[in-house]
Amino acid sequence: MHNLAYKKTLWVGIGCQKGISQQLINTAIKKVFQEYQLIYSQIAGIATIDKKASEIGLLEFCNLEKLPLKTFSAELLNNVFVPNPNNSITKLMGTSSVAEASAILAASEITSAEITLLVPKQIFRLQGEAGTVTIAVAKSDNLIF
Repeated sequence: MHNLAYKKTLWVGIGCQKGISQQLINTAIKKVFQEYQLIYSQIAGIATIDKKASEIGLLEFCNLEKLPLKTFSAELLNNVFVPNPNNSITKLMGTSSVAEASAILAASEITSAEITLLVPKQIFRLQGEAGTVTIAVAKSDNLIF
């Protein structure tokens, strides 16, 4: 009998304000995973808009957790249908979704299987810290035998 094992199928999409800390990202992801009863070790990677590729807190988090960071252009993100677009960020970012769209895109790049947005965007702040972070989680429903 085959031993079924799920591979890392969860992509965490992140939208953030400039200068956020690795600690804020870490806290936000852990809260989301606890609340939605997701398994942290199933995170395949982190995804965001290319404009955030050099965000220190994000890079520190990916380094610490040994997770890849995938980035996408505003044009690509803008083509993804998301349940919660935020039109007020379109002028700033060139797309109405960063967290949800990048999570969906990252998950869909690795498979043609069904993609599920498990966690719609959640916005987090930490008391005494600058900025906010937005988290969304998408899953590619791929089984490995």
